[in-house]
Amino acid sequence: MYDYSEAFSRNLGWVTPQEQERLRRVRVAVAGMGGVGGVHVQALARLGVGALSLTDFDSFELANFNRQAGAATSTIGRAKVEVMREFALDVNPETDVRVFPDGIDEHKLADYLGEVDLLIDGIDFFANGIRPALYRAARERGIPVVCAAPLGAGASLISFLPGGMSFDDYFGFAGCDDVTMAVRFMVGMSPRLPQRHYLAYPDIVDFVKHRVPSLGMACQFAAGMAVTTSMKLLLQRGGVKGAPHSYQFDAYLGRYYRCWRPGGYRNPLQKLAERIVVSRLELDRA
Repeated sequence: MYDYSEAFSRNLGWVTPQEQERLRRVRVAVAGMGGVGGVHVQALARLGVGALSLTDFDSFELANFNRQAGAATSTIGRAKVEVMREFALDVNPETDVRVFPDGIDEHKLADYLGEVDLLIDGIDFFANGIRPALYRAARERGIPVVCAAPLGAGASLISFLPGGMSFDDYFGFAGCDDVTMAVRFMVGMSPRLPQRHYLAYPDIVDFVKHRVPSLGMACQFAAGMAVTTSMKLLLQRGGVKGAPHSYQFDAYLGRYYRCWRPGGYRNPLQKLAERIVVSRLELDRA
């Protein structure tokens, strides 16, 4: 017979019994079930989070096998959101899982964020049409947002906290085309761009065709960073700095970076990093 207390008893020590009960009662929304989103769901389920709101419109395919948590020969063609829903319920049958299998648009955000205590952004790197609206809707409801991106053989993290710097002020997507938004998202997540030093096959990178490489271990790092930060926020432990602070760990280089970019995309160092990325893209296309 299933017993929640026994299932998550090994969390105790790093969390108190009272904190574990708190995790049992919270709802976390995860947007996107792909490279990082599915791994976020796995980590949240193992943490004992009692309610999840999951969204993705896509199905698993062979190209997902190198990194996506639910991708396997048995799940090809199946909806990602249903596969991850089944995983969460397999770990904790008591989980209250709400699924949004058609993805989200501005008209669905109110339902998607209903009763949500925290949002983790796991949507596609290039899904920058809906991303600003998602962050605005969360901010209006006082919901903190955690975003972690797999980059090279590591990951970066940034949080947007109620009352802190907004997504729009940090990334500055307004009036930008798709490529510029993608560049600003990369630079905003990774101001120092350490992963550029060991990119072995740059020919594969194409922002116009929405194609960037991603490693499975980087997705694991991203989930570890995102769910650890989420745990601290949900348990009100403090110590989480939101934008314009960002954090990046690169396992390939064995380095940890902490960045502070006041002004976000307006910061001179951010502008310089943006020019570096744009010039590299232009060079690769030449």
